[in-house]
Amino acid sequence: MTKILVTGGNGQLGNELRKVAPNLPFSFTFTDVAELDITHIADIEALFNKQPFDYIINCAAYTNVNKAESEEDIALKINAIAPENLAQVSAKHNCRFIHISTDYVFDGTNCHPYNEDDAVCPQSAYGRTKLEGEQRALKANPNTIIIRTAWLYSEFGNNFVKTMMRLGTEKDEISVVFDQVGTPTYAGDLAQAICTIIQNIESKQEKFVAGIYHYTNEGVCSWYDFTKEILSQSRISCNVKPIESKDFPTPAKRPFYSVLNKQKIKTTYSIDIPYWKDSLGVCLQNVLK
Repeated sequence: MTKILVTGGNGQLGNELRKVAPNLPFSFTFTDVAELDITHIADIEALFNKQPFDYIINCAAYTNVNKAESEEDIALKINAIAPENLAQVSAKHNCRFIHISTDYVFDGTNCHPYNEDDAVCPQSAYGRTKLEGEQRALKANPNTIIIRTAWLYSEFGNNFVKTMMRLGTEKDEISVVFDQVGTPTYAGDLAQAICTIIQNIESKQEKFVAGIYHYTNEGVCSWYDFTKEILSQSRISCNVKPIESKDFPTPAKRPFYSVLNKQKIKTTYSIDIPYWKDSLGVCLQNVLK
């Protein structure tokens, strides 16, 4: 049976993988920092010496974008050194490595969706550390798949969807930026896409093709549009006021445009990607149960 190690198992994507795991013909081992400190390569080696794995899915990351500006050394440890450790150990044990990255590797100045080979130019500490993680992982293990995603949300943990739902019930009016454009990504869809890739490879339907891929839901919106749809589908009555990014300054610079072109992953691994509004509805059904 195909054995899969999932790191960052308590995060949004990790929890979504836990949901789909029982329905798959694979053996999953879920870890988080309490079970496995991936910043220490010896700990990863010790685990592999106890049991072999065919795939690692690394969902672990330092994701506090603003805090990373003052804690870049910590972000580097988790976002770059840790994936390098995982890639090195997986390469040594002939294990394939799937690593999750971000749209923040781009500067957000494009006027068309970013392709995987477009020039990278991160504008924040978070983006810099995630880019370095990509580069280190690909260098350490040729059998690495990098999946860049954006605007991730789920029914688990703290995220934009839950925050807007809470604010919408607490306030009569909320202000949200309208000049940052991208695509929301339901972590449940990303989890399913990752598992589909592995299923297609293991069934010989597709070949393993290493490299960088993009995955978000389909469609485009601003944070303002996203908020309006969250509140509408949740039946929460609250006025949403559109503002410019300059009116909501943050320590980290955000990309103004981070729409990702997903044709490569769709073609290479036969992935069908849902529309963002449809996936939001699925997530909200789970949140509102």
